[in-house]
Amino acid sequence: MTRPIRWAAAAMVVAVGLAAVIVGARSVDQADRFGGQQLAWGSCAAFTAAAVDVRPPAGPDAQCAYLRVPLDHAAPDGPEARIGVLRVPASDPGSRIGSLVLNPGGPGLPGIAAAADLAVAAPASELARRFDIVGFDPRGIGSSRPAVRCQPDRVRDAERAADRAADTSPAGVARFEAQQRADNAACVASTGTDVLAHIGSRDVARDLDILRSALGDEKLTYLGDSYGTRLGTAYAEQFPDRVRAMILDGAIDPGQSAADRAVAQAAQIQAGFDAYAADCAPRPGCPVGRDPVLAVPVFQALLRPLLDHPLPTADSRALTFGDAATGVGDAVVDPARWPDLTDGLREIASGTGDLLMQQADVVAGRAPDGTYDPDVDAGQAVLCVDDPPTTDPAAARALDARIRAAAPILDNGRGPSPARDRCGLWPVPPTGGPHRPVVPGLPRVLVVSTVGDPITPYPAGVALAGALDARLLTYEGAQHTVSLQGVDCVDRIGTAYLISLGLPADGIACPA
Repeated sequence: MTRPIRWAAAAMVVAVGLAAVIVGARSVDQADRFGGQQLAWGSCAAFTAAAVDVRPPAGPDAQCAYLRVPLDHAAPDGPEARIGVLRVPASDPGSRIGSLVLNPGGPGLPGIAAAADLAVAAPASELARRFDIVGFDPRGIGSSRPAVRCQPDRVRDAERAADRAADTSPAGVARFEAQQRADNAACVASTGTDVLAHIGSRDVARDLDILRSALGDEKLTYLGDSYGTRLGTAYAEQFPDRVRAMILDGAIDPGQSAADRAVAQAAQIQAGFDAYAADCAPRPGCPVGRDPVLAVPVFQALLRPLLDHPLPTADSRALTFGDAATGVGDAVVDPARWPDLTDGLREIASGTGDLLMQQADVVAGRAPDGTYDPDVDAGQAVLCVDDPPTTDPAAARALDARIRAAAPILDNGRGPSPARDRCGLWPVPPTGGPHRPVVPGLPRVLVVSTVGDPITPYPAGVALAGALDARLLTYEGAQHTVSLQGVDCVDRIGTAYLISLGLPADGIACPA
């Protein structure tokens, strides 16, 4: 139910596609005005076409509708937004429990596609029999309106080709920050500050409660993956007494700052590279050498020339250091892609950059026809309001130094930069930040954490379970999120919990 994590592993920073936990007082209850609305269920054709990952509309039983929500929950009489929703009704209405609402992560991933995926993959499952399977596109994303839009496709291509983050000289920093300001101004011009100010998880959680009410559910049954765990945590903080059951898989540590998450993510990338180098070394023609201890300097010698001499690609673009680092950072954390990574690094050694450019395109959301996933803009906007940004150049330099130390393969050798990224120059203030959740009255929920998760490390799941006083289910595998993905032990425990609310024993683990 997840798409590839969008790395921004350019020369100086790894931007993790994960949002911050929500801070603030309990929401103003909008259920009386908005939650009782009658959803006009109909065809899903226009809704699924709005998603980048177009899916069949989950069979003939799929229904779609727009949910009305206030753009600003503190001003319910003001402008409204429309949230795209898909449901596949329970196949056994006589034993129906309610709705199972999904969020697949991101931020920036459309939930309509996730619900369609699950309904198509498991139409005869016990969950599909007992629950309406429901997905929604969070505000600004997918079929929801207004949508967040920023750069035209040609501008994205030009910015990647310029690779301004690689130049850490004072003039280079000025050029990079000017680009960030221009990008932010484009978001304001295309979307408006009123939308950008209310794009974050705090507001999406309030939308989720209106959806719960409109679906006719007294309490929410929810499955959130990756960033969806942050959204679930935000909902639990604001509406703890309205939670029936909640599975949070691939957890974000709610007490961890965005800077610390970026450093932890960089460390995960380096660990992935170290494992790759150890696996590659005994193989003939390994592009990072035959000694894993020396793999990092060999790799740096391979990539750093791209700073001054990008490599040509078949589509007349050029592979820069930033795009190469992005492609490598995404591939090293998945052993299934190590053979492709080897081919890509060998290609660089031979003087061309097509394979790593293709991987960087996947991460950036660029299709083969040159168009970009528009939801990348929305995901960036969520990140920038969900966390306090790094606005001080000295702090930006210190963070860049920490990232380079954690992941030497991402270090371009030009020294840490004081440049502030888009969030550091964002035009609206943040609405959240790291803290320990306070959830009085929350029923015991289930957190699933994978020992070898390359994106959200296992300790983050332990921390979230502790913060919510939740039951922790450990999966002894190596992947990012696992629930309802065919692992029998995990699926059996999760399904039983969602249906009967029975939690597994303390300390339970499922083998890979």
